Amino acid sequence: MPSLTNAVVLVTGANGGIGTEFVRAALDRGASKVYATARNPQTWTDDRIVPLPLDVTDADSIEAAVSAAGDVTVVINNAGGVPPTASMLDISEADLRANLELNFFAPVRVSRAFAPTLIAADDAALVNIHSVASWYAFGGTYSASKAALWSATNSLRLELDPLGVLVTGVHVGYVDTRMAAHADGPKMLPGDLVAAVYDAVEAGAYEVVADDISARIKSGLAAPIEVLYPELRTAGGN
Repeated sequence: MPSLTNAVVLVTGANGGIGTEFVRAALDRGASKVYATARNPQTWTDDRIVPLPLDVTDADSIEAAVSAAGDVTVVINNAGGVPPTASMLDISEADLRANLELNFFAPVRVSRAFAPTLIAADDAALVNIHSVASWYAFGGTYSASKAALWSATNSLRLELDPLGVLVTGVHVGYVDTRMAAHADGPKMLPGDLVAAVYDAVEAGAYEVVADDISARIKSGLAAPIEVLYPELRTAGGN
């Protein structure tokens, strides 16, 4: 099973609240190096952290990152973003495509690009952050993009698991970061989420259901659709 001890970790979206915690916690667990990637990487004071420019929506940038991080053993697809509206009807086609590019195509490209490196490594892992939105369609395009990533993660797992690469998918509701500042209700602390993810990786777990809302939504997926979405019972006067 993968271990963070002496691991070489690459984190996408490392400038954000969750990404920063992934970087710091990996070192706390004994990682020898962390590639902290972002379009414009921040400055770090720890020599074990390597700032690496990476635009996950740009194929050339991904290729350059693969060349620079040829020793990586753990890849964490954390980068993502929300569209300007949760409405599938109101969103522009440009914004629709841009959010799918960021939340679906980008992590799939990163996963594919780093797959040969992970396959060649010992006890390697790939982590994809899905969100509870992959199971519950409150987020419009955001939910659609995360649902697509969840499906892609399942497919990648089937291919990579026999080749010795653990693929772990993460489902979580709101996390207390700037991205969720507008949201009401309970929010998980970034440190608690990251601890749950790293615990799962080191235990060889394929899935992380990080909080109560994710567990509740997952338990309802087998129910009739109107149970998961009770607002449908009264929609249109039905």
